[in-house]
Amino acid sequence: MPEYAVLVVDMLEEFVRGRLRAENAEKIVEPIRKLVTFAREKGIPVIYTIDQHYPEIDYEFRLWGPHAVRGSAEAKIISELAPRENEYIVAKRRYDAFMFTDLDMLLRELGVKNLIVTGIHTHVCVLQTVMGAFYRGYTVIVPEECVAAFDNYWHKVGLEYMKNYAGAQIVKLGDLISRLNSELQEMPSPV
Repeated sequence: MPEYAVLVVDMLEEFVRGRLRAENAEKIVEPIRKLVTFAREKGIPVIYTIDQHYPEIDYEFRLWGPHAVRGSAEAKIISELAPRENEYIVAKRRYDAFMFTDLDMLLRELGVKNLIVTGIHTHVCVLQTVMGAFYRGYTVIVPEECVAAFDNYWHKVGLEYMKNYAGAQIVKLGDLISRLNSELQEMPSPV
């Protein structure tokens, strides 16, 4: 089993096409789809983390207003990146997908050591999840074409912070796929 997993953070209608959308959200859909397809072909686990808030009482609403309310259309993963039946979905209520969730336990049960992080927003949930992964000892890889923020300024700030303070490897998607192909070429597909 590969020691990698792909984490797709908050690719929800709310953040791709809704009120809190990232400036370049639509541009990262295809690169993420390409990475997810590759991961599936190679037997690399794909895990989705989704912002899911309780109506009216959620603490984050003080900052952002109501968003990604459980059961709403805005809280659904976009159809282009819909998870398969055997893939994992971890609901979260805070920026960091590790906080108050079973993500760390899931990754350890899967034997993951290297976490490839994608999604929205580079400087908020992606950044905090990268920091959470770093604190727990994971090697973090972020394909820069697979993350987006409110605007390009915050996107760059998020990437720099991850690189400088979590040791995240900020890479090009094509280079990552080539690297993984090379590392995994000897491993048989589990399918």
